[in-house]
Amino acid sequence: MKNISIFGQFVDIQNRKIFSAEVTVGNGKILFIKPIVENKSLPFILPGFIDAHVHVESSMLVPSEFARLAVCHGTVATISDPHEIANVCGMEGVNYMIENGNKVPFKFYFGAPSCVPATPFETAGAEISASDIDQLLKREEIVYLAEMMNWPGTVNRDPEVMEKISLANKYGKPVDGHAPGLKGELAKKYASAGISTDHECFTLEEALDKVKLGMKIAIREGSAAKNFEALIDLIDEFPEMVMFCSDDKHPDNLVEGHINTLVARAVKKEKDLFDVLRAACLTPIEHYKLKVGSLKSGDPADFILVKDLKDFEVLSTYIDGQKVSESGKSLISQTPNAIINNFNTSLKQKQDFRLSAVNQKVRVIEALDGQLITPSVEGSVIVKDGWAMANPDEDILKISVVNRYEEATPAIAFIKNFGLKSGAIASSVGHDSHNILAVGVDDESICKAVNLLIQEKGGVSAVDGEQEIVLPLPVGGIMSDKDGYQVAKAYTAIDKMAKEMGSTLQSPFMTLSFMALLVIPDLKLSDKGLFDGQKFEFTDIFLP
Repeated sequence: MKNISIFGQFVDIQNRKIFSAEVTVGNGKILFIKPIVENKSLPFILPGFIDAHVHVESSMLVPSEFARLAVCHGTVATISDPHEIANVCGMEGVNYMIENGNKVPFKFYFGAPSCVPATPFETAGAEISASDIDQLLKREEIVYLAEMMNWPGTVNRDPEVMEKISLANKYGKPVDGHAPGLKGELAKKYASAGISTDHECFTLEEALDKVKLGMKIAIREGSAAKNFEALIDLIDEFPEMVMFCSDDKHPDNLVEGHINTLVARAVKKEKDLFDVLRAACLTPIEHYKLKVGSLKSGDPADFILVKDLKDFEVLSTYIDGQKVSESGKSLISQTPNAIINNFNTSLKQKQDFRLSAVNQKVRVIEALDGQLITPSVEGSVIVKDGWAMANPDEDILKISVVNRYEEATPAIAFIKNFGLKSGAIASSVGHDSHNILAVGVDDESICKAVNLLIQEKGGVSAVDGEQEIVLPLPVGGIMSDKDGYQVAKAYTAIDKMAKEMGSTLQSPFMTLSFMALLVIPDLKLSDKGLFDGQKFEFTDIFLP
C-alpha cells in the first residue's frame, strides 16, 4: 500500500491547539504530521471516536454489521461487553462475537463477562465460571473484566466475585463497574475492591461521589437509558475522569448517530472542546490500553475528517489507514454470518397467561422513559371470572416473562406507562437472561406475540388483532444475521406499529428489554416471578 497524504485542520487534543497540516499515512500508521500554511477551508482531522461501554448485541446486529453502521459516524473502536450472548450461549457466544468482529476493519475490544448468569433469581442459557474468565483474560482480544453487576457480592467480598476480580488484577486488566444509585460507604467499599469505572450513574451527585473514589464515569446515552443531561457537567471539574458510551443502542438509532452526537451536544452546551474530545477519543485508549491511534506519529492511522467542530458531520473514517466510510456511506463489505442459538420451549396457549386474582390491588412496575430504574407503585386491575386482567384505562397492562430455555409456566405481573390501547408486543431481547418478555392488554394478544417469537427462535413482535409483525433475530435469539440497514428499516416499522397501538415511550422495545433486568431497582419480573431489586428477593404481586 503506497503512502497517502491527508490535508486538514489538525486537532491536537493533547496540546490543545488546532493547525493546518499534512498527515502522511503508510502501512497502516501515521508517518508524518507536517504543519502547512493555514487554510481554514479544510476539514478537521480528529482521532476516531470510541464507545467506552456497549453491548453490541443490543443493536440486534452481529459485530460485523454493527461496524458497518458505526464507522459512518466516526466510531473506530468499542469497549464491548459480550454479556448478552454469553447469557444465552456461554463461551461459544463470546467466541462468536470475537470471530465475527475480526471479519471487518474495526477495533472491537471485548471484556470477559463477570456475571453469567447475572443472578440466581432467573433462568439463563449458560454459565461462565471463574475458570472460564481466567481463560478469557489470557486472550489479547479480552482487555478487561466486564461490568461487575453483583455489587452486593463485591461490597461483602464474596469469594467467587473476588476471585474474578483478582484474575483481572493478575493479567493487569481493569474491572468495569455497574452499581446504579450506589453512594457513600457502600460506593467506597465497591470501588476499593478494584472497580475502575461505572456507566450506571443517573444523578450528578452519584457520579461525583464515585469520581472522588477514583472511578471513571462513562456518560451513557442509549436507546433506553439517557443520562447525558444529568451528568455532562461532570466534565467541567473532572475532564480526565469522563468517557462517553451508548451501552445499548437499537439499530434505527445507530443509523442516525453514535458517539458523534454526544460530542456535538456537549460542545453546544459550551463544554471545552478539548475536554470533550479527550473523553470521546483518548481516555478510553489510556484506561483500557487500546491499540487505537490518537493522532501521533507512529500511531495506528485511526482518525476521522469532520466538516466542522460544531455539528461534527463525519466526512470520512480511517482505520489502520484504510478508508472505511465516506460521505455517510460505509465502505465495509457485508460478510456471511453464521447462526448460533439456544431456544428450547414449545408454543404457548392463551390460558398459560391467566393469573388467578387475590384482589384488585397489585404492585405495578412503573416503566420510566429514558431510565432503567422502575419504581414500584400501587394499582388496580380488573377482576373477571376470578382472573386478574389488565386495566388499559389506567394504563396498567399485563407483563409476562416466558422461559425460553426449558418448559415452564410463564411469570405474570403488571406494568404501567407502556400506553398500549390494544394488542401486545414481545421480545426475546430481555436483559440479562434473554427470556421472552411480552406486554399487552389481553391474554390472547400476549400469547400470539410470544408464539411468533418461539416459531422464529427469537425476535421482536407486535400483534394488534389480525395485524402481526415479527423481526426475526436468529443469532442467539437477540441478533439478526442480515444487513444492518435492512434490520434498522424493519425495526423502524415494528416500532411505528407499537406506537400506533398507543405506546408513548420513545423506544418501547428497548424499554421492554430491561423489564427483567433484576440488578436495576426497584421492581422487575423474571421468569421465576416478581422481584424486589431493593431487597434482592421475590415479592408478592397482590397487596394485602
